[in-house]
Amino acid sequence: MSDQKQTEATIPNDFWHADWGFVIIVAMMASGVFAGTSMYYNYGVGAFNEVAFVAMLKAGIEGGSYGAAAAFGASFLFARILEGSLVGILDLGGSILTGVGLGIPAILLSVGAKSLVSNFWLAILTGAILGVLIGLVIFLVRKFTINQSGATFGSDVMMGAGNQTGRFLGPLIVLSACTASIPIGIGSTVGAAIFYAWKKPISGGAIIGAMILGFFFPIKLS
Repeated sequence: MSDQKQTEATIPNDFWHADWGFVIIVAMMASGVFAGTSMYYNYGVGAFNEVAFVAMLKAGIEGGSYGAAAAFGASFLFARILEGSLVGILDLGGSILTGVGLGIPAILLSVGAKSLVSNFWLAILTGAILGVLIGLVIFLVRKFTINQSGATFGSDVMMGAGNQTGRFLGPLIVLSACTASIPIGIGSTVGAAIFYAWKKPISGGAIIGAMILGFFFPIKLS
């Protein structure tokens, strides 16, 4: 018992180590990602996810069938919440980007709650509420299960461990940039080539190159 008290005493009692800090961080991230999906729904840009995953949401927006995106994103979210509760690490790639940014918007759109996705300010609020709920679920599950054994570790966040397929999507990113505009396509191609020469994932170079030339040659949205 004395060892447990000693361990608890060495843990800093600040925002970054507090359980409520974890909930706030998840809420902020979920709010931003959900707002990005709102931008994508309205303007076709802004979604925080992999190209192949966003394509499922795009197919739903254009065709009216959100089943694939809803099932895929919701299953990722459910699995990551369980994983976060058990191991104390929330994988943002599966939970926030895919679950909150893809699955939940698809579910809301499929049941007719379009205003929660289409309205930017409502999207920010909706994402924040979802993030608070996710953070609280993980915190409560850990509090009444894992932490009863006397463990003192809390929950943490980790980016993208569950979405390693992103490194194989470089060519799709280049093609998507080429369909956006010629300058952006050229920037994406050059960036991908540079990263390939550096033996780095070409998806990063493709995105950076597209962003640089996109800054100088922006696309005019009608």
